[in-house]
Amino acid sequence: MFSKILIASGGRRILAACLAFAATIGPALAAIVEEQHDLPVAVADAYGKAIAQPIKVTVFFDDATPKPRPVLVINHGRATDGAGRAALGRARYSDASRWFARLGFAVVVPTRLGYGVSGGDDVEDSGACAAKNYPPGYAAAAEETIAALRFMHQRADTLKDRDVVVGQSYGGATSIAVAALNPAGTVATINFAGGGGGDPKERARSPCSPQRLERLFAKYGETARVPTLWIYSVNDMYFGPDLPQHWFKAFQAAGGSGRFIQVPPFGDDGHATFVRAPAVWQPIVAEFLRAQGFDIKD
Repeated sequence: MFSKILIASGGRRILAACLAFAATIGPALAAIVEEQHDLPVAVADAYGKAIAQPIKVTVFFDDATPKPRPVLVINHGRATDGAGRAALGRARYSDASRWFARLGFAVVVPTRLGYGVSGGDDVEDSGACAAKNYPPGYAAAAEETIAALRFMHQRADTLKDRDVVVGQSYGGATSIAVAALNPAGTVATINFAGGGGGDPKERARSPCSPQRLERLFAKYGETARVPTLWIYSVNDMYFGPDLPQHWFKAFQAAGGSGRFIQVPPFGDDGHATFVRAPAVWQPIVAEFLRAQGFDIKD
């Protein structure tokens, strides 16, 4: 009997030690998970042609954060030529995606139609520089964004009513296009250096048909009802320092809700602030997300 008690007692001590050890290494075992999925989408281009095919989406989440998680989309920009769009590969924005994942979001990054591993027709082609037809391209990108949100809503580990849409450059303008559609569950959108028709080499600070973009943002403002955040750099070589402010004022005057922030110059081209200067924008975004009710720690 005495020996049995010793064995039982020793077993409990070993079990307790194992549990204590597991508790100490548990946080260290937490990891950012990255997944790849194929998502069927169906859109139309500027000429009315219907295109339906799968696109690649990349999902990030931190397995240490509580479930269900709010969903956050990050949309990529648009290269100035076909070779650049093909060279995108698989859109990931891995540093930004991991940061948002650590904040508790389930992050989804679509590689849109006409780009990288998704391939297919260039549904965002807006025509000649002097007469850009911007709305259909942004409409297609917005539809792909909403498809990505619906895909994420099918998961058991996500919330269905706390979506945030983020985008860089063409993707930034897409976030405002999504805001204008007010999709169910979307509570905020963030526009980093959003616009179109820019070319820092051939037309520095002078994008194609900027007045058409101003009218488009005004149109978005008529229906957008979710809070928006617009972040641009003073030395944005695609759009310059003034045009983005005109676009925001047109959006706001038409009824859109938002905040415009112009950050200091960064490097040779502040258009890349989202990718290259996270220390500049992360505090701004964290403050904005807190204002929308997200529990964002310092």
